Amino acid sequence: MAAGPEGKLQLVQRHVRAFPDFPKKGILFRDICPILKSPAALTAVTDLFEEHVRSHQLQVDLIVGLDARGFLFGPLLAQRLGVGFVLVRKKGKLPGATVSVAYDLEYGSAEVEIQEDAVAPGQKVLIIDDLLATGGTLLAACELMKRQQADIQGCMVVIELRDLKGADRLKPHNIFSLLQY
Repeated sequence: MAAGPEGKLQLVQRHVRAFPDFPKKGILFRDICPILKSPAALTAVTDLFEEHVRSHQLQVDLIVGLDARGFLFGPLLAQRLGVGFVLVRKKGKLPGATVSVAYDLEYGSAEVEIQEDAVAPGQKVLIIDDLLATGGTLLAACELMKRQQADIQGCMVVIELRDLKGADRLKPHNIFSLLQY
């Protein structure tokens, strides 16, 4: 495996596939499946996320992963940092008492939730997902964390689609993305 951060980043980038006109005409879909298939690329993603957290001296109690691809990267980072992992799921997927937030999509609306006791007031959380596009889902996750009175340390994604300006919607939260398109 490539030793330094730049080599790791190049390895990750080589494992992102582009699919034109998916899921509809005019969209260039960035596919992370090859990252998951490659142990070296997946390790590189986890290494780069961990290096960011440690180099910025972020104090984190919990990693919060978004349904569903945040579930792929979040537990790996949580394990490396020695902290817990919390699920943000689509409405109706979690047992027990939950807290939910509705948000708008370009074609309708959606709702995400966490278990009511998943995050305690004052806990320091880092939110993770695979992709930042328009920012709707990450913004909803931030709102859930605010409702739980969590201290949001930032958001991390593998890919940021800059033209869609999702990071602007998430201000004042810090956004860290490995790859930008």
